[in-house]
Amino acid sequence: MTYNFDTIVNRKNTSSLKYDFGLERKGRDDLLPLWVADMDFSLPEEILQTIKERVDHGIFGYTDPKEDYKNSVIHWYEKKHNWKIEPEWITVTPGVVYAISTAIRAFTNPKDTILIQQPVYYPFSECVLDNDRILVNSQLKYENGKYSIDYDDFEKKIIENDVKLFILCSPHNPVGRVWTKEELERIGNICLKHNVLVFSDEIHCDITYKSVKHIPFASISESFKNNVIVGTSASKTFNIAGLQVSNIIIPNDKLRKVFKQENAAAGYSQANVLGLVGTKAVYDLGEAWYTQLLAYLEENLKFVRDYLEKEIPQIKLIEPEGTYLIWLDCSALGLSSEELEDVILNKAKLWLDRGAIFGKETSLFERINIACPRSILKEALERLKNAL
Repeated sequence: MTYNFDTIVNRKNTSSLKYDFGLERKGRDDLLPLWVADMDFSLPEEILQTIKERVDHGIFGYTDPKEDYKNSVIHWYEKKHNWKIEPEWITVTPGVVYAISTAIRAFTNPKDTILIQQPVYYPFSECVLDNDRILVNSQLKYENGKYSIDYDDFEKKIIENDVKLFILCSPHNPVGRVWTKEELERIGNICLKHNVLVFSDEIHCDITYKSVKHIPFASISESFKNNVIVGTSASKTFNIAGLQVSNIIIPNDKLRKVFKQENAAAGYSQANVLGLVGTKAVYDLGEAWYTQLLAYLEENLKFVRDYLEKEIPQIKLIEPEGTYLIWLDCSALGLSSEELEDVILNKAKLWLDRGAIFGKETSLFERINIACPRSILKEALERLKNAL
């Protein structure tokens, strides 16, 4: 099968967070949105047919994952990431962010300190602060257009603040790093040394470029495996976030028991029936579509790279190793953060994610979602060029 990712699907008037909430969130309804992390690609018919068959059954009662569901998850991660997951390690939740908040409540107390690495996915800080914990940041180093970990600062922040939990973003959103085994080993060993539990958000693990490979944190060593909660989902890979199913992988029996208790305390039990059906379907039937998606995203990335170099050289692409969320350094434009937002929102009429929401030091950056038909991407970049 060959799939056409150039097809434009009208998502307006579907209660789409991406397309239908410009007026409520940004004050205008004429924006071209390339912000939130979902894709503008529909799933192939063979997957939709599986979901339709379940809809045609007509009954949507309480549903739990059976062995065949877990086997589909296990097979995907073993084949794609060389990581063997045991069925009992899997706990289904309605989302990875939900699981982060659950882990925060399960493994820390109010006013405990939790570490993140900004610029990073902004719900991390929201989960920490909304649960009455103290947020500590170890800023990633930005040098020569690339991000890296400041290990000295990382360990210093842990010691000085008595950090209890570290939320790792791997691959990293928004800077696009796919951490190497050596990088993960260094931060993992620091966490072990200081008795810091790791929550590894690996939701973007399937979207990597060129020869870069994602390394599951739990696969590195037995000690890492026993000191981590891993957040996974098919939602980013196959665009099924609205089906609200994530698979939280916890190899350590004691940690898993505590997590499940907190999950139950939150009142969550059975998962979304169509989420379970959809997740199993995409893992069982979606490999060809996924392979062609990666190739299309590579071409979209090349299009952005070439366009910026030729037409807007003041904007610097931070070359991503993974994710379809591209990080742009706009500091050379000579605009303030407010002026940059005015250009993007009111002149270009674009809805992007402002760098300031990922951390105060990146207010002159923008995050752009390239998981859309190339014609939409071209229009967005032309709007930006003309506005500037």
